[in-house]
Amino acid sequence: MALSISAVVLLAVIVFLLVKKSGLKGGHAVVCMLLGFYLASSSIAPTINDLTRNVAGMIGGLKF
Repeated sequence: MALSISAVVLLAVIVFLLVKKSGLKGGHAVVCMLLGFYLASSSIAPTINDLTRNVAGMIGGLKF
């Protein structure tokens, strides 16, 4: 059985848990979110996208 989850949903859950359990302040989370939006429109975005796809592919290829 394979489970597929969007990276956005996964990251949103992680940020939520960090805000609730680890003391991450809401303002810090907003700054990180804004950084993500600016990175997505920068010239380094394709490199980050390729890196993310490669890491996800490696994790997806692991057999337990």
